[in-house]
This record gives sequence, structure tokens and C-alpha cells, in this order.
Amino acid sequence: MKRLLLAVFLLFSTLSVSAQCLLRGTGDMGVIIERASGSVQVVDTTLKKALFHITGLGDLSHASVVYSRDERYAYIFGRDGGLSKIDLLCGTVAKRIVQGGNSIGGAISQDGKLIAVSNYVPGGVKVFSSADLSLVVDVESTPVNDERRSKTVGLVDAPGQHFVFSLYDTGEIWVLGLKGGKPELQKFKNIGKQPYDGLITPDGRYYIAGLFGEDGMAMLDLWHTEKGVTRIMDHYGKGEQKLPVYKMPHLEGWAMAGDTAFLPAVGHHEVLVVDRNGWNEKGRIQVHGQPVFVMARPDGRQIWVNFAFPDNDTVQVIDVETMQIVKTLTLGSGVLHMEFTPRGEEVWISVRDKDKVVVFDTDTLEQTAELPATKPSGIFFTARAHKIGL
Repeated sequence: MKRLLLAVFLLFSTLSVSAQCLLRGTGDMGVIIERASGSVQVVDTTLKKALFHITGLGDLSHASVVYSRDERYAYIFGRDGGLSKIDLLCGTVAKRIVQGGNSIGGAISQDGKLIAVSNYVPGGVKVFSSADLSLVVDVESTPVNDERRSKTVGLVDAPGQHFVFSLYDTGEIWVLGLKGGKPELQKFKNIGKQPYDGLITPDGRYYIAGLFGEDGMAMLDLWHTEKGVTRIMDHYGKGEQKLPVYKMPHLEGWAMAGDTAFLPAVGHHEVLVVDRNGWNEKGRIQVHGQPVFVMARPDGRQIWVNFAFPDNDTVQVIDVETMQIVKTLTLGSGVLHMEFTPRGEEVWISVRDKDKVVVFDTDTLEQTAELPATKPSGIFFTARAHKIGL
């Protein structure tokens, strides 16, 4: 009798725990950052609704997210140095640590076992176990003076169990290899003034750092690192007066359509059109303001662009075939981020100052849904778990 009662107790205990979590797939889920309140929404992108609201995540004013390979866990990088592991099916914080004073993003390794965090303060990159967030490697950046080290930016994952990042203050690109457990560093110096962000091509071959201190970009071929860093696009702003830059462009959401890349021009109201075969400029598209995100629909047919203040109420859609702007959307001030559904039939757009996320059909260019959110910024869907550099 005692054994029967114990079995019944354990059964109901298990059901109680299970009832608190969802029993479903995670492929059409995502996270919306609510920057002002240090909270996130876990959303269902098919039903277009919130599933959970998770609070207590610190300063999320520049937060970014990566996902575990099984898409169950989201790793959130906060501006206050916080690293949070979120359980998407239970709507809970599985683990949270504060690993630095000011962090600016992160990445997950090729095998999904390591989480790397890029730090402004104290500088450098820290690598943690994705299982329990225990510290694995602490890579200190180059000293700037006796008091501080260089900020690290543009951190991405790369094939071969590598992380690649740039050093803002000292003009460097570093490649950190972690295959076999022993850290190996390659350092490339004098790449250009003030690399502010970085991207990796979807095939994982080229790492490109944007330069804030001068025109152009620095490119490293990860197949042939022995060739060093090459300067590309170094004449796009020559002889032109830069405008004041109120918000740095983000290169992570760069646009690749076939053999053509579309990149934001720093300090100009332009999208640069680049031939990927030779990495040469082949055109420019005049746009509404200074681009922040220049993003391609997954099929490469459209480019969606949002802008820095004071033009951050607008999104423009470019048709790749004609290189013409086909739609200008005015959504309200504080358009901060865009995210396509995995196959590109819809795009979700955060509108911070309207406290909402709006959803558009990318074929008709008409709005299809609206979700309330408190000062939303970044939108990150679980499909990112299977893409290099995201």
C-alpha cells in the first residue's frame, strides 16, 4: 500500500512539474527583448502570440541572443555583463551570471558546447560552458594604457570551433581556436582605425570588420589566414563629408543575395552594393537615412533597411532585381530591429516608442499582426541556432 501511494505521489508530482512547461517543438519560437524593463517575451511565430514573460534579466539595452542546437535554450547577453540561460519551454531562467562590467554580444560554438562573450569592460572575451555557464577560457585583450584594455566587438562563431572578434581601440582582429581543448590565438594587427562591428559570410569563410575611424572594411579569409587582412571598400566615402553618426550600423544582419552583398555606409544615407567575387563596389542605393540594419529576405529577393535617429521611424524595402526602393513604411519612432521568419514569408519589426512589434507579409508588404511589448528592441527566432555567425 505504501509503495502504491508513493507511486501515485511521484506520478502527480511529475505531472505537476510537466504542466508548468510546454510539451511542443521549438522551431517556430523566438525571443523579443524588452530593453527598458530587463525582460523578454518568448513568442510563438506561427500563432503570433506571447507564451511566457521572463523578468529580472538586468540591463538589456543592447542585448543579443544565441540558441542551443536543440533550440530549447536561449543565451541572452546583457549590457551589464549579464549572461542568462533561458528555458524556452518552461519560461524560466535556467542560469544567470554576471561575467563582466559591460558586454556587447556573444556567440555559440560550432558544436554548441561553448558560449563566448565580448566585453567592453574589462575588455577581452570570456568563454563559458553552455551546460552550466562555468568559465572555460578568459582571453584578455590588448592593453590601451595602465588602466584599461581594448574593447572587443564583432564577435562571431566560425567553423573549426573558432571564435573571431575585433579590438576597437587597438585596430586588431583575433581568431580564437578551441578545438581539442587548448586555446590557440591568431592576432592580426593594424587592420584599420576603430573596427566597430564584424560579420561572417553565411558560408563561414570571410570575416569582415567595419571601420568607424576611416572609410573601408577589413576582411580576413578564414580559409587562408596566412594571407593576413585585406582592405576592401576603402574609397566609398572618399572626398565626402560624413554626417554625424547617432547609431552605429550593425553588420551582423548584413544582406547577401546571390553574389551580391548589401552593406550600410557609415555616416552616409546609402546602402553599398558589393560584388562578393572580388569584394568591389558595384553600386550605391540612396536611402531615407543612415542605415542601421540592412537585411536580406531569406530568398535574397528583397532587402529591408531601417535607420538611425532622427529617421528611425522608417523602414524601406529594396527590390534586388531592379535595385529600386519599392516600399517605404512609416511605423513610429524607435524602429530598432527586424527578423524574418525562417523561410521569409513574414518579417517582425520592433517599434520601441509605440510599445509594439508589427508583422508584415513580405509578398504583399501589408501588415498582418501586431503584438504588444514594452519598449521592444531585438527580435531573435530559434532558426538562428543553425546559422553560422548568428
